[in-house]
Amino acid sequence: MQLSDKKATLSFSDGSPSVEFPVYKGTVGPDVIDIRKLYGSTGMFTYDPGFMATASCESAITYIDGDQGKLMYRGYPIEQLAQNCNFLDVCYLILNGELPDEKQKTDFDWLVTHHTMVQEQMQTFLHGFRRDAHPMAILTGLVGAMSAFYHDSTDITNPEHRRISAIRLIAKMPTLVAMAHKYTLGQPLMYPRNDLSYTGNFLRMMFGTPCDDYQVNEVVERALDRIFILHAEHEQNASTSTVRLCGSSGTNPFAAIASGVACLWGPAHGGANEACLNMLEELQANGGVEKVGEFMEKVKDKNSGVRLMGFGHRVYKNYDPRAKLMQETCKEVLAALGLENDPLFKLAMELERIALEDPYFVERKLYPNVDFYSGIVQRAIGIPTPLFTAIFALARTVGWISQWDEMISDPGYKIGRPRQLYTGETERNI
Repeated sequence: MQLSDKKATLSFSDGSPSVEFPVYKGTVGPDVIDIRKLYGSTGMFTYDPGFMATASCESAITYIDGDQGKLMYRGYPIEQLAQNCNFLDVCYLILNGELPDEKQKTDFDWLVTHHTMVQEQMQTFLHGFRRDAHPMAILTGLVGAMSAFYHDSTDITNPEHRRISAIRLIAKMPTLVAMAHKYTLGQPLMYPRNDLSYTGNFLRMMFGTPCDDYQVNEVVERALDRIFILHAEHEQNASTSTVRLCGSSGTNPFAAIASGVACLWGPAHGGANEACLNMLEELQANGGVEKVGEFMEKVKDKNSGVRLMGFGHRVYKNYDPRAKLMQETCKEVLAALGLENDPLFKLAMELERIALEDPYFVERKLYPNVDFYSGIVQRAIGIPTPLFTAIFALARTVGWISQWDEMISDPGYKIGRPRQLYTGETERNI
């Protein structure tokens, strides 16, 4: 951090002495007021529910400017990465800070590809779940269980152990997600193949069977790879903050990532694209395109209780830059699979049209977000709606493990311990 020339002064209306705090500058974005000595100086805490104005850490991985609709991984705009790189290139970048050269790319791809298999006993663990269990319930358990199978790399003070754990998580997450999918279907598990790409291999494990030789569709492969890129990292969101907070206790990386998976499950976070598809299916069952106008009017009525999922974003107060890229991919996939006239997709496009034209939504900047388009693409590919969040977790794993490693590598990191404003009973006697 770079110390700023200016300082912040906190004054009190009751005449108490004012207190000065240092100000630090980032390379881009807002400055921060360092309030670490606030309690010692004043006996008070700050109050910021939801961390709306609190920087919980220093990070060099991702930058978001929500007002401008900008997202960068390690300084590279997301648009450039999505158009010029594949997912493993982006993984290397997020992990190491730079895009790989030709040799680094070859070595990294080989390393990930040759660690996609999981310990065979993981299947026994898998069979302990009910067949109708939600994929995220299964994935949370499987990721947490990895610490029991790969305890040879859980010394978090050892940089090499952290690197090995990162590779294992990135490599094995597609296998675990595919295992959860196949298990709920009652189909045989498909082992990974080293002659396929990261994304192509995942598609084969998802949709292939021992009966047929699965052929990877290049358009579908490219679309899913882009979904992975767009969801790989997103700064200090709820699940990333959870991974950091969990990891700050010194727990092993697999447990920390499992906590991120659990947090991502929520419909306000990673479950948003699942909630969006559920909304579309419910609307389709209740009248379809002809009822879209009526539905959108209910959305405008705050007393109706009707929510529009897949539009607007907590961070982006302009168009979500990922949504623009996903919109292109969505149209490409629908055209390639001959689904332009599918009733549910026509319904989604009508929702999009109204939201982009109606002054109510335009003025409030309730634009379609990445969840809206990625949900549509995944449904077109054939991914079941309950699996959407697991796909998100697969993509976000590289971001989680990189943020965790960045925190552990910081010699000044401390266990997370948020404060509170106590409003309960004062001391009393029985």
